[in-house]
Parts: sequence; C-alpha cells; structure tokens
Amino acid sequence: MSYLFPTYARWGIEPDTAIGMKVTSTAGKEYLDFTSGIGVLNLGHCHETVKMAVTEQLNKYWHVSNMFQSSIQERTAKMLADASGLSQVFFANSGAEANEAAIKLARKATGKSKIVTCQQSFHGRTFATMAATGQEKIKSGFGPMLECFEYVPFNDDDAMMAAIDESTAAVMIEIVQGEGGIHVIHQSYLDTIQSHCKKYGTLLIIDEIQTGIGRTGKPFAFQHYNVQPDIITSAKGLGNGLPIGAMIGREKLSEHFNPGSHGSTFGGNPVSVSAAEAVLTEIFNPVFLKETVNKAEYLKNALANALKDAEEVKEIRGLGMMIGIECEQDVQEFLAELQEEGILVLSAGPKVIRLLPSLTVTESEIDRAVRKIEKIFSIKQTI
Repeated sequence: MSYLFPTYARWGIEPDTAIGMKVTSTAGKEYLDFTSGIGVLNLGHCHETVKMAVTEQLNKYWHVSNMFQSSIQERTAKMLADASGLSQVFFANSGAEANEAAIKLARKATGKSKIVTCQQSFHGRTFATMAATGQEKIKSGFGPMLECFEYVPFNDDDAMMAAIDESTAAVMIEIVQGEGGIHVIHQSYLDTIQSHCKKYGTLLIIDEIQTGIGRTGKPFAFQHYNVQPDIITSAKGLGNGLPIGAMIGREKLSEHFNPGSHGSTFGGNPVSVSAAEAVLTEIFNPVFLKETVNKAEYLKNALANALKDAEEVKEIRGLGMMIGIECEQDVQEFLAELQEEGILVLSAGPKVIRLLPSLTVTESEIDRAVRKIEKIFSIKQTI
C-alpha cells in the first residue's frame, strides 16, 4: 500500500543518485536523462555552481518572510528584468503560481475579465490556471471552471482576431506548446495577437514556464520573434530543481500590485532565489547560449538522419532543446522500451515523444541517445 495519493502515473524507477545527465536507480541501473525533470534541470543534476550557492545561503538563513528587505531577490529580479526587457518581478513557488499572479494582475490592471488562451495549451493545475488550460482532460471531474476564459486554435490568425474584443483583459500564450505536443508558434500569429491587443487595450502574457531560461537558446523563447509581451512567466529551469517561479511585467503594471494585493509566504525564499541567481549567471552568458543553440541543432540533425526511414515517425519539430517526435501510434510503449535501453524521455500528448535534455548535454551523450532511439524504431519496423 502507498500512503501517497495516486495522482501520478509513476515509472518503476526510484533514483538513488543523479549528476549531470546521469541518473542511477536504487536497483543500480544507469539512465541518460533526456527529461531534465520535465524541463527543470537546465544545468543538469547537482550542478556544482548551484549547489555552492544554495549551501552558502543555507549557512546564512533559510526563511524570514517577505516583510524584510532582500538583496538577493533584488539582484535576481534585475537579471530577469534585464534579460526580458521588462522591469518588475514577483517571485512565486511554481509555474502555476506565476501564472495565477499573471491572471490576477491582468484582470486588476485592465478592469476586464476575459482571457483568451489556446486549445491544447497548458498553464497549470490550480483552479485559475486549470481554467486557462485548453485541454478538457485537465478539467474533467472538477465541476464548473472559473469563468471568462475563451479558447482558440493555436496558430489560427482568424480565430484569434475574432476572440479579442473590448472585454479582453489578456491573451495568454506559449511560444512552444510543451504539454500540447511541441507545436511552435508562427510569427504571423504573434503579429495578429499584438495588433489586436494594442487595438483593444489587451495585455499580452507569454507563458515561458517550460520554454524560458535558455531552453530554446535564448533567455526566453519569445526573443526568437518580433514581439514584446506585457507579462511573462517563468519557473521550471529557473531554480534547477529548487521550487521557484516568477512573473515579470512592465513597469506600468506595478501600481496594480501594491501592498496587500498579492503575496506568497514562501515566494522568493532565499534558498530558492540563491539557486536562481546562480542559474541565471550561468545560462544567460552569451557563450553558454550559443553552445546551446549549436547542440540543439546537432541533436535535431542527428534525429532527422537517424529516423528518416522510420515509418512510424510523422514529424520531428521543436525549438532549441525542446524537441518532439510525432509518431503514428501511441508512444507509451516507446518510452518503456527506451527506459529498458537506459534512456529517459517524456511524452507530449499520446503520440509525441518529447526530448528535454539538460542544456549541458554533450555531443557524445546526444549520440548515445539518438542511437538508442534509432534502435527502438528499427526494431519496430522489423516486427
């Protein structure tokens, strides 16, 4: 019997140790981790610089509350603001909390209620972010959702134009739909969103929970496009495994988040923020980001070459180190077989294999993973 609620479809693997890209189970088996804790460990497991920063903060103090001044919060917030082109930061504990803050701020700042999101989007599992998510399976069984969300097809310019009107507080989008199947946004779609947001006084929120902090080879994925959001949200890779999220917004919005309007007991916890500061120092280095771009291209090309004759593969797509392999069939069997081969990967919907390696992955580790993936597909073709 387990004393845990069965909310997760857990794998039959229990980690014992993990470092870099390697996870060793309690059974003694080694795995090459192409999940990064679902896009969290952008610097890999137990990164030495992050560990040192966290240890230093642990030896100072762990928690005092947000009633106190915090130099480490200010430094880390400045790094996020400078990298994003925005100016104000609210620290939370997770991506869902960052998105909750964004939803609250958008409604308060505009005095409007409707928020437009996309079908197959994913923004979290709290009541507001679950309502924002454009997937019915996320909402099933929980009764009436929070009202005033409208969902449109991803990359459908006409549908988006029709959805934005005088009552729209914000449009909330992902640059790459992670949980929705690794679908990459089109510039024309962003152009439509921006023009209509400007026309109706609507805020643009970009959910960078999975795509941010170097995952796509830029500090934030929106920077691959000609777009400037009013609010972005970040989490996952921000703390490299420590729980932290952040909402980053334009300076003009700060008057709407005055004292008492929002808060979080643990948001901006100094231990988590110390990890984030170390992460941003490493990842926002232009040399690091250039290397990430090169390795991402290497991975995508290697997959294209290895799987070009695989009948089960429909498409390989993605942006940076966020790659989806769309298949003709359900991929759960592929995931299990790759685990047997010592490779950990994820799904993104029923028919997409999702690869989210750490940004520190080496070419030799990429080669090893691609060989194993090619092997699995080759075996399938001979059956």
